Amino acid sequence: MSRSTFVYVTYIRTTPEKLWSALTDAEFMKQYWFGMHCESGWTAGSPWQLVSPGGEIFDAGEIIEAEPPRRLVIRWQHQNRPELAAEGDSRCTMELEPLGAAVKLSITHTIERDPSKLIEAVSGGWPKVISNLKSLLETGSVVMDEPYPAESAGSAKH
Repeated sequence: MSRSTFVYVTYIRTTPEKLWSALTDAEFMKQYWFGMHCESGWTAGSPWQLVSPGGEIFDAGEIIEAEPPRRLVIRWQHQNRPELAAEGDSRCTMELEPLGAAVKLSITHTIERDPSKLIEAVSGGWPKVISNLKSLLETGSVVMDEPYPAESAGSAKH
């Protein structure tokens, strides 16, 4: 079977411990994930879910691997869009590698089908979420308040 893959890599001026905490602390997560948060025990075998500000479960699955503060692997299936849910389980691997004053964060999201509407969707979402995370950790504020702003900054009328 063929596979669809999305890879996102960034470098964040922080420590592996602070980045791990940011990736697993529900209250902190709401700041950079547009009010969304993950619920889990963050150990292998723990259930995992991504929850909207209104309590709707967007994705659900389980933690496959958890090696703080180095590696986190989550198996999940989308829950609220039928065409994405029909694709089945995906796998998201987050790897944290210290590099001087920064941490290299690599996210690899895969699903065993090609093409994949889910991978297309996450390829638009992950850069926004992780850009907000990077900015929040480095400057104390996010770069985007809304995942899909009504108009872009470049098209604003003065």
